[in-house]
Amino acid sequence: MARPREFDESAAVESAMHAFWDRGYEATSTQDLCEATGLGRSSVYNTFTSKRALFRRTLTHYSARGLAGRKAVLDGPGTAAERIAAMLGALIGEELEQGRRGCLVVNTLAELGTPDDEVGAALRSDTEHQLALLTECAREGVLDGSLQSGRAPADVAEFLLSTISGLRVMSRRGASGDAMHAVADLALSAITR
Repeated sequence: MARPREFDESAAVESAMHAFWDRGYEATSTQDLCEATGLGRSSVYNTFTSKRALFRRTLTHYSARGLAGRKAVLDGPGTAAERIAAMLGALIGEELEQGRRGCLVVNTLAELGTPDDEVGAALRSDTEHQLALLTECAREGVLDGSLQSGRAPADVAEFLLSTISGLRVMSRRGASGDAMHAVADLALSAITR
């Protein structure tokens, strides 16, 4: 009879996520994961099967958490332009308050590209969900008159996702909050009425 697990698997995924986020995939060793999760090597492998499988789980966890937060802001009150401004402001605030680690997805794309495996599938899924959320908000912005008409909502979404990624990279390189807000303001001026 197998011994029942004596740890919280979701807490282990959260801890591993922070280790990967701080160091990147390649630089995070199995020992780093053991220290972050408080698990022994055999528990890490018995539970998650491999470093790569655990990494995919952390990406899925990170994406779900990030999408939920972004959706809450973009589904909030106000015009679409106001909600987009709030989303960009929250992102900048997060970066300045939480150690300028950038985005785990953006960092991973820069490190690994989009491999043809489950990690790549998790990265592509995150991008698709982000774009769907931003496209819907852009559609609403044209309807409420706060965003320029004449641009395809999908194109606006790509522009916004690129802006978000750029702000995350700016944060990692140590750009000031003022510089990040200036970029957000320029991005908003490009799409608003």
